[in-house]
Amino acid sequence: MTEEQQATVDLSKYNNDWYNPGAGGIKRLLWFVVNVLFFINPINPLSSLKVALLRLFGANIGKGVVIKPSVNIKYPWLLTIGNHVWIGENVWIDNLSQVTIKDNVTLSQGAILLTGSHNYKRPTFDLIVGTIILEEGCWIGAKAMVCPAITCGSHSVLAAGSVATTDLKPYMLYQGNPAIPKRERLIHS
Repeated sequence: MTEEQQATVDLSKYNNDWYNPGAGGIKRLLWFVVNVLFFINPINPLSSLKVALLRLFGANIGKGVVIKPSVNIKYPWLLTIGNHVWIGENVWIDNLSQVTIKDNVTLSQGAILLTGSHNYKRPTFDLIVGTIILEEGCWIGAKAMVCPAITCGSHSVLAAGSVATTDLKPYMLYQGNPAIPKRERLIHS
């Protein structure tokens, strides 16, 4: 097929009316302001205040959660965080769909959890969303990205700068773009 025969993207026909963010416009607007003032803003270092605000907006959060400055969270009402989770600076949780982070998970600096994308094969560039689950003890390295509809297995590792486009098996270290298994994760007591 020649370039002239190919269909083209027409963003004027983009329509995501089917998408429901799980909260009304006023709640989303209030969260936008709170997110900018207390999460994205690097001046606020208080994890306890951030946890309280997330709970106020509907997030389910365990105990001992550490949230560093400059974290961006799209919709807290679509977020579940277990116990003793560390969320590093500049982490972006772009949760158009549910994100579940289980106990003892680490999200290093600049990590991205991306639950939304677009269908590049459609001229209307349709929105695609999928849940992300980070099982207990997994580690998402600095500037690594987890794509939509991915489960990172128990104690798996996604190395710095890597992109998870498929599920990660438990106790495996993944690296690259796309991330591939490199070796087993052995934890010595």
